[in-house]
Amino acid sequence: MKLQQIAARAGEIFVLPDAVTRLKASMDDGAASIDDVAEIISFDPALASQILKVANSALYRFPKRIDTISKALQVIGTRAAYDLALAYGISHAFSDIESRIIDLDKFWEQSVSCALLAKYLAESKNIKEPERLFVAGLLHNIGELVIVSQAPEQAQRCQHFNARVSPASLQEAVLGFTYSALSAEMVKQWSIPACIYEPVEHIHDEISSTSPVEHRILQLSYTLALDNVYPEIYLGYSNLQKEMHESLDLQRSDLEDALDITNLQCISVIALFNPSAFVLY
Repeated sequence: MKLQQIAARAGEIFVLPDAVTRLKASMDDGAASIDDVAEIISFDPALASQILKVANSALYRFPKRIDTISKALQVIGTRAAYDLALAYGISHAFSDIESRIIDLDKFWEQSVSCALLAKYLAESKNIKEPERLFVAGLLHNIGELVIVSQAPEQAQRCQHFNARVSPASLQEAVLGFTYSALSAEMVKQWSIPACIYEPVEHIHDEISSTSPVEHRILQLSYTLALDNVYPEIYLGYSNLQKEMHESLDLQRSDLEDALDITNLQCISVIALFNPSAFVLY
């Protein structure tokens, strides 16, 4: 199977909502004002509702309710709103995927867990615009949904990973590439910034203290999420290598704090990005 061909075919099927495409064009132009962004979002009720839900969610924990798009943009920023709109738009593009091939609830639980951990760790390391790592975490495995739609038998085979055979190595054996490599290629197809797809592209790289910090954060977040979401397969920190957190000057206690906090957020945030929870307008 050729990764680029699969991504190109999927790019014709899975299309970003018009409002997200317009928002992206406006932001890429570099001249968009907060009013321009607010107008684009407000003209799409589903996207506007999503941005308000996110702004009022456990993702931000603001003390007062935010009830207008203008206020949401003032509080979370236009860049964060753009990143979160992309996350919503890409999740929405896969809303017709059927759940009989894979456990979609488990899929979104792992995706959201990885996203929340990436954002939390990015904030702890004072990374600028941590929402980008949230988006990268959320999208790191959308390649699986592409394979579900195009090659369901192979997708089912890739489900049978275990404590000895990792998901990534099984995907390589069955497909010739990993889901994350396909995810990164799909994100490129949408012309989304490299700061989002590059960490996804390198999520299974050999651990290196010289890798960009964003890559190391996403790699660590993926590993913690995998162990966290599949406790029936992985006991404790089965996949964690100490270099993953030590290269970020993090202790095991820091990881436990990260998991405690993001696990509390996870259920409510899943409802924001799992397409089965989207309200149709």
